[in-house]
Amino acid sequence: MKKKSLFLIAVLSFAMCISACGTISEVQGGDRSVTLTVSTMYAGNDSNTKKYREAVAEWEEKTGNIVEDESTTSDDSYKKRIIMEFQSGAEPDVLFFFNGVDANPLVQHGRVVSLEEIREVYPDYAGNMKESMMPASPADGKIYAIPVNGYWEGLFVNKEVLSKAGVKMPDENTTWDEFMELCNTIKEKGYVPIAASLAEIPHYWFEFCIYNHQNTISHARVPEGLYSAEGFAWVHGLEDIKSMYEEGLFPENTLSISDEQSMKLFLNGEAAFMLDGSWRVGAIEDLGISDDFAVTFVPGTETRRTTDIISGLSSGYYITRKAWEDPEKREAAVDFVSFMTSDEKVSEFAEVTATALSDGVQIDRESLSPFYLSCLNMVESATGSSEAVQDYVPTNLRAPIFENMSGIVRGVKDIPAAVDEVITAVKKSEE
Repeated sequence: MKKKSLFLIAVLSFAMCISACGTISEVQGGDRSVTLTVSTMYAGNDSNTKKYREAVAEWEEKTGNIVEDESTTSDDSYKKRIIMEFQSGAEPDVLFFFNGVDANPLVQHGRVVSLEEIREVYPDYAGNMKESMMPASPADGKIYAIPVNGYWEGLFVNKEVLSKAGVKMPDENTTWDEFMELCNTIKEKGYVPIAASLAEIPHYWFEFCIYNHQNTISHARVPEGLYSAEGFAWVHGLEDIKSMYEEGLFPENTLSISDEQSMKLFLNGEAAFMLDGSWRVGAIEDLGISDDFAVTFVPGTETRRTTDIISGLSSGYYITRKAWEDPEKREAAVDFVSFMTSDEKVSEFAEVTATALSDGVQIDRESLSPFYLSCLNMVESATGSSEAVQDYVPTNLRAPIFENMSGIVRGVKDIPAAVDEVITAVKKSEE
């Protein structure tokens, strides 16, 4: 009997020790690392990929936590993959994603957590941001994504090609008609005027060609109907792209070439211009050949001034409901996003783009290359801006135009019919 009592005492003492040790570990919170799954667009050709990876490594070292990085691509397939992951319950803990209509399903089904809800527990969350500049979800008007750097779209120029072709670089006074004449001269000199993959990435030319028939107020609006002012702008803009294709201003294989291949044409001195976004700047700078390049305004029309650009804060960090409701992951997720959206990190990522920082980004102009300065000068000289209208059209509803650009420019697909299909699909999705 005495042996049994001693055995029970030993067992109880061991159990109490295990329980106590577990309690201490939970209170200290530093003996066990937390693993966060994080998915972003910092991959592929995105110029901030290296900075992102360095920042993640810094946060891991600082906290002892681990990031399982699921960032694999920066193109449109990313949007489709993320939506599928949420549908299957395989969403990450932290997500860097768009804040327009593409995120509506995540908001409408309660799969991401709002700034308002997070601040009920962490009142200082995103306290370094101007709330008025943080885009709200079109689904319910609440803020979910904490932005890092914004974006702009502009005309990238290979100065060496222009020099060899004997033409001057477009500037704030260049009109669209003058730009078309310039492109034809470049073609006659044996160079590709515009590097672009209309098969894979027709987005940028779609934006600016329809923007040329609108203004900063009307551009970021999905047309109410085919015969509305915006509807006509879409039709005329697509007709302009078709004309550019017919005149041979794009690469001969523009309907089959990849975006990466078209960029190589530009970087290798085979093409004069490339219409792209601010995310390309760092990648070109890192190549050590940036002195051969510059960024300027996309020439405009009487409707859109040349100095009216496309820019905005279209994406940011979300904390998913999955992570928020996990006692171990909640604090780590908040800390990770706070770290990645701190003044220091946002300044590193933003450089010459827009931010929502209350104190703004400090830029040392003397340290900037001529290439970077051309970007900064364009942004600072802009007379107006509009967000990209494609951000208001769900990815899966853009197909009649974006995935059928080949048929449109070859005259196989009727342009008004393609525009009408997209408008109709968007209206049905809103019902």
